[in-house]
Amino acid sequence: MSSEKCLRKVDRGILSVIGQTPLIELDRHIDLAGGRLYAKLEAFNPGGSAKDRPARAMIESGIAKGLVRRGTTIIESTSGNMGIGLAQVCRYYDLPLICVVDPRTQPQNLAIMKAYGAQVDVVSTPLRGDYLRARLARVCHLLETTTNSFWPNQYANPENPRAHRTGTIAEIDRQLQGDYDYVFVAVSSTGTLQGCQQFLQSRGRRAKLVAIDAVGSVLFGGTPGRRLIPGLGAGRVPPLARGGVHSDVLRVSDIDCVVECRRLAYREAILVGGSGGGVLSAICAMRNQLAGKTVVAVLHDSGTRYLDTVFDDEWVETNLGLTAEELASLVHNEKSVSMKARRTCP
Repeated sequence: MSSEKCLRKVDRGILSVIGQTPLIELDRHIDLAGGRLYAKLEAFNPGGSAKDRPARAMIESGIAKGLVRRGTTIIESTSGNMGIGLAQVCRYYDLPLICVVDPRTQPQNLAIMKAYGAQVDVVSTPLRGDYLRARLARVCHLLETTTNSFWPNQYANPENPRAHRTGTIAEIDRQLQGDYDYVFVAVSSTGTLQGCQQFLQSRGRRAKLVAIDAVGSVLFGGTPGRRLIPGLGAGRVPPLARGGVHSDVLRVSDIDCVVECRRLAYREAILVGGSGGGVLSAICAMRNQLAGKTVVAVLHDSGTRYLDTVFDDEWVETNLGLTAEELASLVHNEKSVSMKARRTCP
């Protein structure tokens, strides 16, 4: 074979490698009694999360429609990953970006946004007990006071679910040749969930879609409460989630997320973010029902962004009340885990 034939295709620009993320089988973590568990690793996107997909789609759609032009300031509310995705896209297109965040956003994520040149605007006080409300109010204020500005609005923009409909779930479908029984997806803006649902329905797939929400999230009729894992759940129902019909919703606690993140690292040598731990804890809680089935877990980001929280013993003890010894016992002794995942029907 000539050296020319051995050369791989060279992609143009960093945005061209968004998507086509790996799907790997997990064979050490959860026993599905003859079933197979696959993980869609969205951390392999260049910005490090599933949010890269809608970030690119929303900005490029805005450019195509003439809503975004030279000098347009992009303004968005974010808990972390969307801000990073937008920061990369905006840097590529030389667009100024303001990321409206709150105190829960991890310092590392803020540093990444700033490294791409984004301006970070921190909302320090919740509005009616909710930081998301405060962030959105700040976004509206900035839009009114910033000329030539554009709000991608990940919570309502149809490009958000479309990016997952034509990307995330379409790739899974090709990778497994349409042969899978369940897809588990964490929810926040619900873009990934809506995109997966639209694809499965349009293709007539038999696979069942399961939404993983946080205890304390108001999505799907939930009761508001304290939540510490970013990117999982919401304090306000986004427009994308209104009117959606889903067969199953499972709610997981912060502790569930931490334990399963730690277990995956220990058993599979994979670091995933907090929402990914929530997805895996729900699968673990349903494993009897999933026996013999082919299951896909969409894991939205990497645990490298949670080293100061989910993977930090001191943070876990301070915020969740578990000592390092108690946490290790939960991680290594599956029978001792008190799973908080529970099914609800919206």
